[in-house]
Amino acid sequence: MRWALFLGSLAVALLIGVWALQVPAPKGTGSPAVDFSAARAMSDVRAIGARPHAVGSADHARVQQYLFGRMAQLGLNPTLQAGAMSPEAITRLTRWGGDPAATGNQAVNIVGVLPGRDPNAAAVLMMAHYDSAWSSPGAADDGAGVASVLEAVRAIKARGPTNRSLVVLLTDAEELNLDGARIFFSEHPLRDRVGAVVNLEARGGGGRAFMFETGRGNAETINLFSRAARKADGGASSSSLSIFVYENMPNGTDFTIPKNRGIGGVNFAFIGRPSQYHAPSSTPDNLDQGSVQHIGSQALEATDALLRADALPVAGRNVVYGDYLGLFTIVHSPDLGWTLLAITAALGAFAAWGARHATRLTAADVGRGMLSGLWVLAMGIVVAHGVRVLAGPLTARAESADAYYTLLRRLPWMEAGTGFAMSAVALALLAGRKALGPKLLSGVVVAAVAVSLILGGFEPVVLGAGGVAFALSVWSQSAPKTVWGGWLGLIALIFVLGCAAQGAAPEAALILIWPGLLAAVAAAACALVGARLESARALIPAVVATVVGGAWILNLSHQVFLGVGMDLPGVLALMTVLVLLFLTPLAPKAKGALAAAAAACLILACGLSLTARFAEPESPHTATGPS
Repeated sequence: MRWALFLGSLAVALLIGVWALQVPAPKGTGSPAVDFSAARAMSDVRAIGARPHAVGSADHARVQQYLFGRMAQLGLNPTLQAGAMSPEAITRLTRWGGDPAATGNQAVNIVGVLPGRDPNAAAVLMMAHYDSAWSSPGAADDGAGVASVLEAVRAIKARGPTNRSLVVLLTDAEELNLDGARIFFSEHPLRDRVGAVVNLEARGGGGRAFMFETGRGNAETINLFSRAARKADGGASSSSLSIFVYENMPNGTDFTIPKNRGIGGVNFAFIGRPSQYHAPSSTPDNLDQGSVQHIGSQALEATDALLRADALPVAGRNVVYGDYLGLFTIVHSPDLGWTLLAITAALGAFAAWGARHATRLTAADVGRGMLSGLWVLAMGIVVAHGVRVLAGPLTARAESADAYYTLLRRLPWMEAGTGFAMSAVALALLAGRKALGPKLLSGVVVAAVAVSLILGGFEPVVLGAGGVAFALSVWSQSAPKTVWGGWLGLIALIFVLGCAAQGAAPEAALILIWPGLLAAVAAAACALVGARLESARALIPAVVATVVGGAWILNLSHQVFLGVGMDLPGVLALMTVLVLLFLTPLAPKAKGALAAAAAACLILACGLSLTARFAEPESPHTATGPS
């Protein structure tokens, strides 16, 4: 019975999570005029991405002339805005082999305006960059963004006059140093009229499009976006966690420039098919048209909502928010996190009370469950890094741009390898550390730390996690003695971590608070239905939580790994603990089978990561030179 519940609920969660990662079907040229159509946008993508068109290249002028004509056709009365390139841009272009003098050391933006009914109202700006990396056709980055802007303008016109004006800015030299955006927001007379920005980007050639960045103080922006995104094909993909993570990374897009000027808005990108990033393979034929439909539809609905709003969003407080599998978006104030934590504590206490009366659960066993969760975190970090570096160095230690782009091509192998590594850790926990033995587990820790340090270099986090994992592996008394001890211990650990995250970064705490609350609800329900956890009926709440929560965590794990997994594979250790929040009470009692499955997963993980070195050997990446 437990095997069926365990495997069935996990399989359903995985299937739902994978389903939610799919892009919407592209709409054809015959779709209604008020809708976004990827097929219509692709005619522009094919013209833009026919050949590489970096600043200073022969095709750059061709693309500029083509886009100027397209904007004129849309009634935007386009103009060109030229400005001096920065020394950093000139240096990078020279490294690529381009001649800055051929452009007069200038970047040239294309600017157009679709007038609204109220010329005095703050304008909305749609932005994408039309230059490409040196030898990449740039069909995705950022031909798809430019084409989506043009198709969105056409659809907005078809919907009728808007309250406020739309400024269309196709920037130049984004790939060099965000120069086009800098020039517009420092020199163009329209810069002070802009009240909100919608930017489109790409780092890859497919996948769902994420709204990954907003202006600061985003409460009103998110409320507007969450309503508008309901109309978008494929729904919204966004969370305050992604915004928190991106703000703490060194990356930048054209949106960075207006954001630093205090202008609000939203920033979209898709990052799947990473091998196409800045690559010769980024052609119109290789571009996922479903991704174009998703990013374009979201951008259209967000822009249209801004244009027709009585007032544009103003900066205030940030909010906590996240979509559930693209179906709907949950939004709440940061302070509500404390209330949710209090509810989690109350439900956990009720579950502990019920379990104590039925199974003689002790506080000490819950403490041992917390230590088991800590073991998963530490062991997961160590094993994830060890498996990850089998596929190549961390990007910070990549010796050249060629090495970096090689790692991008290996990213799917890395994700598969790290995923199986985390499955091994989870299965080891469910099997019970005694089933595998302290010698084997401590040996795995030592081997993983050694591989990580030899192939990946010194990482203090890995070394510290290795020490914790080793100590807990050899200390047999740290393992819980009951299912309830293990389950409630995990919930208690996530509760403690959630409190810390709520105090330090409430926008990011949702990754801990929401799953912790769901697990506490399931535990309380199980305590009511059948605290001995012996019947299928008693385990139904855990099955439902595994499907509902597991699907969200598995879906989010893919998004997180695409974003930061190359350098921080250990983040999947946290995701593993979160899945175990729901799965622990369903674990079969056949410990030997679980232990064997854990060993098989670890061997497979190492094999997949090592295969990446042979499947995607390092080779010259001609799309761009060293940055």
